[in-house]
Amino acid sequence: MYMKRILLFLVVTGLFSACGQRQLVETELPGPVPDDSISFTPPQNLILLIGDGMGIAQITAGMYMNGNKLNLERCRYTGLHIPCSTDNLVTDSAAGATAFACGIKTYNGAIGVDPSQKPVPNIVEQVSAMGMPTGLVVTSTITHATPAAFYAHQPHRDMYEAIAADLAKSDIDFFVGGGTVDFVGRQDGRDLIGEMRNNGFFLTDSATVSFDKVEIPFDKKFGYFSSPNSPVKVSEGRNYLPLATKKAIQYLKHNGDKKGFFLMVEGSQIDWGGHANDSDYIVSEMLDFDKAVGAALDFAEKDGNTLVIITADHETGGYSILAGSRMGKIRPGFTTDSHTASLVPVFAYGPGQELFAGVYENTAIYHKMVRVLNLNNKVQP
Repeated sequence: MYMKRILLFLVVTGLFSACGQRQLVETELPGPVPDDSISFTPPQNLILLIGDGMGIAQITAGMYMNGNKLNLERCRYTGLHIPCSTDNLVTDSAAGATAFACGIKTYNGAIGVDPSQKPVPNIVEQVSAMGMPTGLVVTSTITHATPAAFYAHQPHRDMYEAIAADLAKSDIDFFVGGGTVDFVGRQDGRDLIGEMRNNGFFLTDSATVSFDKVEIPFDKKFGYFSSPNSPVKVSEGRNYLPLATKKAIQYLKHNGDKKGFFLMVEGSQIDWGGHANDSDYIVSEMLDFDKAVGAALDFAEKDGNTLVIITADHETGGYSILAGSRMGKIRPGFTTDSHTASLVPVFAYGPGQELFAGVYENTAIYHKMVRVLNLNNKVQP
């Protein structure tokens, strides 16, 4: 018994050591079921929803403040991923999203590049090479770290103009997010809006038409700028995320035909509420994100050929729910105004959902997506 405790201690401490240095320890404890032993019918479509900064407490708070229910409870398979980057146990959104998009660990701040700053193929490039249309819907700027990792290759997340230029030449077919400022009035003098329109994009923005009134053409690439800079909070009137998720699915389903589609949706500002140590901000953004989750799950239930994955890049705020809380009124606590190294929940629904149970590195989410979609893992950026 004493030896078993020693082995268990070694496993646990090894799990939380620096990511690149984790050691496998022989133990009598059962390991996870290997992915290649799980059989399933491959899905045609894949929807990845990322609640930036969304840890267990953020989910719990949203549930307790919403009649003790959330849409993500509809998922029957859950897991945990290990979010650390190569240079820090506490990852940032750039390294975290690069792990999801490219399947590699890299340094904090990196966008689609490895630790030596070499570009790494991302899943959008891979599915596009197979003829699948792709989309991004976010409540941050479209050049922010999480969406950027799915189309850009830059050494640092703050290189917004370079990231915008990567979007202009990327394989993305549909996007909704803020950040017009990175596309016009640039230091290099380029008018990326004009360039993108010349390359087949239909582009419009919130100054021209509200998202609920926009007519989306299905015969062109589509982009909607929800604000010149960062979008406002949902509590301040932002209301497009659930509808944009539905519209993105309709557009991609139409254009995907029999080849399928890939969509990434980010509830970006759950993270911002954590940085602000503002529980009300976290909860309102969590519930807005959960409506987008509901839209994706509603489609997947009817379609029967779509895998939905819901996760986060990291937890933000060291958020907790303290004694004295009750349903509909929680008493929050925070340990930091930054990110934490806590394990992150993963939820899955649809064909291939079984692969997402267990505990694994954040990079495994990419490799599991590659497996369920039968992708060729050798497409170059």
